[in-house]
Amino acid sequence: MKQFLRYLPPIHELQKHERFADIQNSLKLDQEKLTLLTQQSLNKIREQLLAGTFEKSEPTKIDFITYIFDELEKDANEYGQCFLKKVINATGTILHTNLGRARLSKEAIEHVVRIATHYSNLEYKIEQGERGSRHDIIEKVIKEVTGAEAAMVVNNNAAAVYLILRALAKDKEVIVSRGQLVEIGGSFRISSIMEESGANLIEVGTTNKTHLFDYENAISEETKMLMKVHTSNFKTIGFTKSVSTEDLIELAQKHSDIIYYEDLGSGALYDFRKHGIGDETVVDEVIKQGADIVSFSGDKLLGGPQAGIIAGKKKYIDKLKKHQLARVLRVDKLTFAALEATLVAYLKGKHKMQDIPVIRDLLVEPMVIKERAERFGSKLTGGQFKVEVREAFSQVGGGTLPDVELPTFVAEVSHERKNAETLSRELRLYSTSIITRVKYDKVLFDFRTLQDEEIEVILQALVDLA
Repeated sequence: MKQFLRYLPPIHELQKHERFADIQNSLKLDQEKLTLLTQQSLNKIREQLLAGTFEKSEPTKIDFITYIFDELEKDANEYGQCFLKKVINATGTILHTNLGRARLSKEAIEHVVRIATHYSNLEYKIEQGERGSRHDIIEKVIKEVTGAEAAMVVNNNAAAVYLILRALAKDKEVIVSRGQLVEIGGSFRISSIMEESGANLIEVGTTNKTHLFDYENAISEETKMLMKVHTSNFKTIGFTKSVSTEDLIELAQKHSDIIYYEDLGSGALYDFRKHGIGDETVVDEVIKQGADIVSFSGDKLLGGPQAGIIAGKKKYIDKLKKHQLARVLRVDKLTFAALEATLVAYLKGKHKMQDIPVIRDLLVEPMVIKERAERFGSKLTGGQFKVEVREAFSQVGGGTLPDVELPTFVAEVSHERKNAETLSRELRLYSTSIITRVKYDKVLFDFRTLQDEEIEVILQALVDLA
């Protein structure tokens, strides 16, 4: 097809075409950018002709012009679009890591918008009229919800672990049970973070059993910290033993210069155990037991933005605040705004906590989910789709509560002509991407993570795709 290359129109000719002007006017792109996109469309055709893959066997110059502007219009519409897009999570996994984990509450979103669109007192003391510290923004509310003497925030919990080890245990020994040397998402390992921090890891016990005497026997003059790591993303069951927080705190307190640090991972501020959901320790319990320092995530069970929250004894937090890495790992005003508004909901009590989407979705009654699923099914029947509402289980996700299965109801949808993989893909590529599960050649919609307005979007998408 190389002989057809001579029919390709030059750029200056395409610039004079009426479709070029129409696209430019409708999308408000300047001529330089649109010319660049036109050149890319032209190059695409040239490559197809050289490879012999162009869609027409005997193309004319008019065919080329039509194809170029069709491609240009598509590319121009996509040009400059934000990569991050809203998606609808119909999987039922509440803290879906790939889909952004925790959704923010309405109050948190409003506070972010308020702070983003105005100047703020990020590092300013209004009463005194002088420079302040961004640590002050969030410290008071964290202290109130956890009972800690002091607190600070960094950009995620891995950063919190690194800062604590680097600032408080560099070149010193940190004792950790072998059963807690976990790997979190993206192949980040506790042992690797500790190595980078300059702390010396001392492993004790075995994968399934660690005793108090293992810690006692490992303590030396170089020991600076006893560290307990929450195994958020897995459970070891069967012939197992671990040492309680209370016993480790008591052991650390026998040595005046040894710090007890607990990485709590998921960071529950609400006691889900009261509802029979998991056995996650609440942060304030560990603080009350006497832990010197704890850290946990902001965007998991807490239900806020990505952040690493550090709380504990003032003398250690003050040292962390003064460390050079505190500036490297600090968060911006929008994270502070989202986190502050989320934590204020905890201060106000159980009623306001229910406004946090993670808590709401974890505690929603199965019968409420069933009603949503049946209402969805009733609106979809009678056409090309077959819908069956069935009992199933949701996951918490985000490496949190791995052994917890939440009773739910799903709508199993099948189409008379399309298989499940095809329908799931079309939903994923819909104007508002809809993420589903596929099982037994049916598309599953779990209504635990779906709100009424999202259900309406899904119904319209299925009508459009039918």
